[in-house]
Amino acid sequence: MNNKEKKLRKNIGKKIKLARTKAEFTQEQLAEKLSLSTRYISQLERGIAFGSATTITNLCNALNITSDFLFSDLIKNDSPILNDLIEENFLENYLKLNDYNKMIITVITNDLVKLQKENLSKKEA
Repeated sequence: MNNKEKKLRKNIGKKIKLARTKAEFTQEQLAEKLSLSTRYISQLERGIAFGSATTITNLCNALNITSDFLFSDLIKNDSPILNDLIEENFLENYLKLNDYNKMIITVITNDLVKLQKENLSKKEA
């Protein structure tokens, strides 16, 4: 395995661990839910192992995440939407927030977008 592959696996593993923690599962609980060993879950989180398509699908379902959460920043795409992905640290911090604080972030973000659109409209006029 080359360095790029190692880095990709570690990045995905970090996201799996983040999602597991957010879902309030221990490695043991997640392993039991997926009929996998705790050791294998640990290896996935550390980037030592990489799951099959079935394992990744089951993992996403168990943790209530999408494959985009795991892979979006790893796949090159010319789409302007995907090129503006959220900074990884912001996403990690956001996922640690409770529902009330997530709602506040959403309201603030929506207001900022609205202000930005208004400012662009004024500049174009």
